[in-house]
Amino acid sequence: MIVEERIYKIRAGRLARYMQLISEEGLAIQQPILGNLIGYFRTEIGPLNHVVHLWGYSDLNDRAERRQRLAEDPAWRAFTVKLTENIEMMENRILIPTDFSPLR
Repeated sequence: MIVEERIYKIRAGRLARYMQLISEEGLAIQQPILGNLIGYFRTEIGPLNHVVHLWGYSDLNDRAERRQRLAEDPAWRAFTVKLTENIEMMENRILIPTDFSPLR
């Protein structure tokens, strides 16, 4: 298993709108395609207005295939127009669990 960590810095004053869009529309499009949502978080201490979401995949090929399907989905493409106006910065990491990690 690999974990994709996506970190978004949300524009000042737009966090509530971003969260509303994700909860009311976004996850319904993403989850059937991407599958394993491990968690969706927002920062409370440290750099503010950050959102972190973690997605699990069996391997890099699984991730690439699922991300491609999402990118091609017409509903997702229409949705991202509304979503991205709230995002200031995006960062993405692939995390590989250690052999002693509970998630392997």
